[in-house]
Amino acid sequence: MKPILDVCCGSKMFYFDKNNPNVCFMDKRELTDVLCDGRVLEIKPDIVADFKNIPFADNSFYMVVFDPPHLKRAGEKSWLAKKYGRLPENWQAELKQGFNECMRVLKPNGTLIFKWNEEQIKLSEVLKCFYCKPIFGNKRSKTYFLVFIKEQTDEK
Repeated sequence: MKPILDVCCGSKMFYFDKNNPNVCFMDKRELTDVLCDGRVLEIKPDIVADFKNIPFADNSFYMVVFDPPHLKRAGEKSWLAKKYGRLPENWQAELKQGFNECMRVLKPNGTLIFKWNEEQIKLSEVLKCFYCKPIFGNKRSKTYFLVFIKEQTDEK
């Protein structure tokens, strides 16, 4: 089994190697489309599954990457929705369930990398959905990368 799971890989935008052999790329959709600027958008995960129901056993990965959709408002067929996905009305419950699933498949003392963009929902509101706090992360832009650790004694 690969040591890293990315549960919402999308088009793998922030990866230097979009085919990194250490990463199991997962997303709930597969898509190939041409964006309005002519670029090709390809979402081609290794496994098609929803981050709210990750199809792996408990304690399976050393690292989990969680970069969920961050937009509540985007046209259903807009390039933004195609590229980044869209959150449902009950986004708090969705993110909480996703975070809990990520922690479930993470090995004890494993690392969760969480990415969030504050364009429509503040990070402070999102963090209220999670049962633990990040250890560190960047705080200098609208897009945040935060690091969590799964401690052996954590309760959901």
